[in-house]
Amino acid sequence: MKELIFYTRRQCGLCDEAKLIINLLRDDFPFELIERNIDERDEWTERFGLMIPVAEMDGEILQYGQIDFFTMSKRLHEKTR
Repeated sequence: MKELIFYTRRQCGLCDEAKLIINLLRDDFPFELIERNIDERDEWTERFGLMIPVAEMDGEILQYGQIDFFTMSKRLHEKTR
């Protein structure tokens, strides 16, 4: 099963919205959700600090910032089919 890495941080409204969208998409696409708080590692903060939320699969960023259902659905379809 594919893993979707979701980079986030506490008190992030965009992250909360993105997580809802990602959880809705789990009904249609087979993936395991792995959530990572970027404040836990300096390298994550350096890499994603201004981009969060970030959805990544197979080392490729699927979408970041304003995550929307249509774009994530399209990207997950490409990565999981």
